[in-house]
Amino acid sequence: MMQTCPQTGVERGMIATLLAATLAQTATIEVFVVSFFPCRGDEIDQSVTHDVGGSYADLRAKTRALTIDAAKALEEGSRFRGYKTQNPPSLRYRVVGQVEYKEAIPLRPARGNDAPLPDYNAIMERIDAKKLVEEQGVDEIWMWGYHGKIGLWESNMSSPTGDVSNSNRDQKDLPVFSRTYTVYHYNYGRGLGEMLENHMHQLEHLLNHVDGRETTPPDKWSELLFWGKFVGSDASHKIVTNPARCGWTHYAPNSEKDYDWANPRYVETDIEDWKPEGIGKTQRMNADRWDRDPIKWRIYWLQAIPGLGHKLTYQGRPLRNWWSFVADWDKAKKEKWTLVE
Repeated sequence: MMQTCPQTGVERGMIATLLAATLAQTATIEVFVVSFFPCRGDEIDQSVTHDVGGSYADLRAKTRALTIDAAKALEEGSRFRGYKTQNPPSLRYRVVGQVEYKEAIPLRPARGNDAPLPDYNAIMERIDAKKLVEEQGVDEIWMWGYHGKIGLWESNMSSPTGDVSNSNRDQKDLPVFSRTYTVYHYNYGRGLGEMLENHMHQLEHLLNHVDGRETTPPDKWSELLFWGKFVGSDASHKIVTNPARCGWTHYAPNSEKDYDWANPRYVETDIEDWKPEGIGKTQRMNADRWDRDPIKWRIYWLQAIPGLGHKLTYQGRPLRNWWSFVADWDKAKKEKWTLVE
């Protein structure tokens, strides 16, 4: 059954606008969850999912627990250097409603040799996403499903100003409303780490877009504020700076390849004192800093993002709270925000 929030859509919109004006206090991301569990009796129909089976009750309980865990982890990740400060989170996540269907994900026809993709338009119509987004202030739709023999987009944005997401950016695969919303599609055969990675990649796409990477020649990427100075990378996507900077989703400061989050190799890095100009205080670090745990690495990296309580400046101006772009993408586009105030 759908759950609703105490505020009206108008009240929630006013609050969101006020918070996002400077994001000087914690903003709330409103989430609606939709789940597809194709069932045969009390069991998941693996002839449909192809990669996940077992008890419907167990899988349902797993997704509900993961939804709660992801919201908590994302909030914790938005606490700037929260491993050593008392800074508040820049974002809170609140699940305002959820619905589930004991049936297969609706698909649209495959194109060529591609795997069929979910029919996101049909799904949005079925859950009345227009009402959720425009009247109830929903910012994100978290969709639980399977991968099997179908494709999916880890994140998929619908916006009046265009799609900036970890997808093929098809402008027609989601209905466009007056407010931006983002659909995150999770595979319930996986876990919390992969959920966080969906959000991290989306954040990277937003920041790269704002920072101009899409229109910058690849041989100049190392000069960009986010990708070059914060991540410490270039067109290779590897960490190329010495000392190492903060890394990105697939690469920790000491990584030598994608997903290399448990590497025992030591490097000098200023991730815990990163500055956009010059180099902060460095320390010798390897994956023991995050217990060689991929989930802890993800939260640790998110906490490097400039958020509430940061005092970072660049070329004489304060950096913006970078979580502002998640909190209010529409305002960011309208006012042409950059990574610097």
